Amino acid sequence: MKYNTKLADRIREALVHLPDVEEKEMFRGVCFMVDGKMCVCVSGDEMLCRIGADAMETALEDSNCRQMIMRDKPNKDFVFVSEPGFYRQDDFDRWIKLALAFNPKAKASKKK
Repeated sequence: MKYNTKLADRIREALVHLPDVEEKEMFRGVCFMVDGKMCVCVSGDEMLCRIGADAMETALEDSNCRQMIMRDKPNKDFVFVSEPGFYRQDDFDRWIKLALAFNPKAKASKKK
């Protein structure tokens, strides 16, 4: 599984202050679970951020952002962000903050 390990390190560092962060391999990369819920992932060279439907419309105005499509259906909570959209630290921080703000409202994944 090949993914941007430098991006994963940036995310890991941004979340280090949180008490309940777990890493799981998925989405062609690594996903950072916060409080048992998918929050932000590295998929290939992109960030996959769970920001919720309320933030989606504004987020999609960014040309470096696209909605996640899963099984031919748009996902209302997740967006992919390409590298130009998170290269600058303030842009990166904005995506992390959006994902963390939505996390308390997110549904937890079903346990198998």
